[in-house]
Amino acid sequence: MTTTTSSRRALCLAVPTVLLTTVATALAAAPAQAHTPVRVPMTALPTGAVAAALAARIVPTETAPPAHYTVQDGDTLWDIARAHDTSVAALYAANGLGSDSIIYPGQLLALGGSAPEPAAAAAPAEAAAPAPASDTAGTGYDVVAGDTLWSIAHEHGITLADLYAANALSPNSIIYPGQTLRFSAPAPAPAPVPAPALADVAPQPAPDTYTAPQVVLSDVQTANAQHIIQVGRELGVSDRGIAIALATAMVESGLVNTASGDRDSIGLFQQRPSTGWGTPEQIADADYAIRAFYVGTPHTNGLLDIPGWEGLGFSEAAQDVQISAFPARYGLWEPQADGWLAALG
Repeated sequence: MTTTTSSRRALCLAVPTVLLTTVATALAAAPAQAHTPVRVPMTALPTGAVAAALAARIVPTETAPPAHYTVQDGDTLWDIARAHDTSVAALYAANGLGSDSIIYPGQLLALGGSAPEPAAAAAPAEAAAPAPASDTAGTGYDVVAGDTLWSIAHEHGITLADLYAANALSPNSIIYPGQTLRFSAPAPAPAPVPAPALADVAPQPAPDTYTAPQVVLSDVQTANAQHIIQVGRELGVSDRGIAIALATAMVESGLVNTASGDRDSIGLFQQRPSTGWGTPEQIADADYAIRAFYVGTPHTNGLLDIPGWEGLGFSEAAQDVQISAFPARYGLWEPQADGWLAALG
């Protein structure tokens, strides 16, 4: 009996005031002698969903995700992409970055989003102005810290050979921040000019004749290889990743922890302080250098930071970390690197 009474009370509380007034009016209008109770059809009562819709007056709004992010100390592109539910590739595209780009605290990054609305079309009566022809002969690029000839050529869609020829460079040339490089040779003068003397012709880069000879590792090389394998195992790196690290160290330093190299390059992987790999003292520490190759630093990408690296070619995966002028060399050591890993790992 108590259950029935409670149910009736609950039903009464759920009926809107307007409906109760209507029922009350209907009861009052019934003849006094009528004994048949007035029944309100249950279908007239609002359901929970309808009652909630009638009561709702404010539609909640969703907070739009942020469009930009200000880089903090210690951030990497991988951290930022994961925190904002996007990908490193999307950050590259939204900010004009590449795998060799360096970010700094205070830098404002776009987090991606829809493309801007196209400009309104001109009125039909106005003739559209013809687009200027593409002309890159006079364009140039100002070198910034961390650039290499390979990265500049890659970012601007030209070959290293064309970049060498346009700037009278060779594989041994050194570039400096602030230096201006051309992407193509200057357009010829309209008037005919005498053929240049042989001495005036820009030297052409020699073809890369690098080979990977069969190597029997020395005691020093063996110890460094074992160190690379040990750190890789500690970090849970796959056999393929460890083999890439072994081949990269062989190409860069001959698997020897050298104190110097090209420009400010140091150590097993010839990492450069000027491009964000760490201080000279840090890079000279083999354990630090090996871990930096695998997992990167706050300003550089390691192998594990490269999206889909396991699906890339052997040389391509190593090149995305090293940004070398000779990216094809790493793959030449793949068979021997696999053999060292099998023997030492």
